[in-house]
Amino acid sequence: MTIATGETFPAGQLLKLGENGPEPVDTASLTGRVAIFGVPGAFTGTCTTAHMPSFIRTADQFREKGVSRIVCLTVNDPFVADAWAKATGADAAGIEVLADADGSVTKALGLSFDAPPAGLIGRSQRFAALLKDGVVEVLEIEDSPGLCGVSAGEALLEKV
Repeated sequence: MTIATGETFPAGQLLKLGENGPEPVDTASLTGRVAIFGVPGAFTGTCTTAHMPSFIRTADQFREKGVSRIVCLTVNDPFVADAWAKATGADAAGIEVLADADGSVTKALGLSFDAPPAGLIGRSQRFAALLKDGVVEVLEIEDSPGLCGVSAGEALLEKV
């Protein structure tokens, strides 16, 4: 079952690349007002050319509206997530790209999908959400992984 507004973001461990290698990030640390968006995969087409840029463009506006963290969730390893953050400029914009390496958080959200012809197995549907102290206030899920409309930074910003 897919998570819905009013529900608590699932407990789990994500990963980020730190000075000494991968470090755990507990989803319980997603407190305050958090904009979080999920992508099917780092370095994939729409994720790189549309979805991430939409949050880079709007990052300062989210902060002006009281959003304390902007997080990108990707079902990749933390090394790929870190390289993608640097390649796209997400790190410079203050966007945290966190790896759901085993897909467990994505599965708990009910947002996992497979697209074998594209080589995508156990990936995240494209989504954007607004959390307040771990509770989902807004959730927008794209109908297709190639679309970036309702989950774009500009669209979520309108709902803050």
